[in-house]
Amino acid sequence: MTLPVMEPDLWDEGAAILEAWARAVDDGPFGTLSFGERIAFDNPETLTLLGAVAAWTRRVEVATTVVVPQLHDPVLLAKSLATADRLCGGRLTVGLGIGGREEDYAVVGADLAGQTMGELAERAAVLRAVWRGETVAGATRTVGPPPTRPGGPDLLVGTTGPLTVRHAAGWADGLAGVTLDVDPDGVRRLFDVAEQAWADEGRDRRPRLTTSFWFALDDGDGSAREQVHRHLHHYMSWLPTHLVDAMAPTTGFAGTPAQLRETLRRFEDIGADEVHLIPTGSDVAQVEAVAELLG
Repeated sequence: MTLPVMEPDLWDEGAAILEAWARAVDDGPFGTLSFGERIAFDNPETLTLLGAVAAWTRRVEVATTVVVPQLHDPVLLAKSLATADRLCGGRLTVGLGIGGREEDYAVVGADLAGQTMGELAERAAVLRAVWRGETVAGATRTVGPPPTRPGGPDLLVGTTGPLTVRHAAGWADGLAGVTLDVDPDGVRRLFDVAEQAWADEGRDRRPRLTTSFWFALDDGDGSAREQVHRHLHHYMSWLPTHLVDAMAPTTGFAGTPAQLRETLRRFEDIGADEVHLIPTGSDVAQVEAVAELLG
């Protein structure tokens, strides 16, 4: 389950909404609590939120889906993530991506020329080096703390396409994917690409296969699709309105709990290790509803 970090009313109750969601997910039948990064937006800063989530939870895995390393100093990012991994007792998974919004690069003064998979691989290598305890940038001391697990948290590549998957096969531990049209067959084809790419690289561990999609629930009255539509207008505000309107009828899941249960079974059947549900509203009752249908 993903925290509702991109909702417009997130801060109406201070941090109470986030804490309520984190505790509800931790108490429920979920494997992972995830949240993503944006800069030019009103969402919470990801690395700060990691510390709070570590304090609010005890059991569930915590995942960033995704952090863009090119927006951070890589050594400081390695230190921040290792600290978060320590705070949550080794429950951290780190999704990395290049990001799709140029304004996020612009507002932090990052070079858009670095918005490439090659640069992402280089930044991932810095994270790994710091976590292995290597000295970097001519320093005489290592940059700690060391992460809980030797080598650090799993790194997943944020991806929607096969070229990205193949490029990341040498350094990533798996995929932090997303499906816009909630198509299990299309996701399975991407998983096939990943498994073959990992084998071609001689990796001794199969890729961790995850995907995600937006969701909203109703009782069949159509209100869920309206909720998804409203969310996309807010989240995709960098796109022209007519494009968002064209996407909204087929993006994400909108339906009844029974329909969501069947959709999740289809993703289980194609071999997804995890499906990360992305909420389109801030009401914690959504967590409880999904917990009930899973139970």
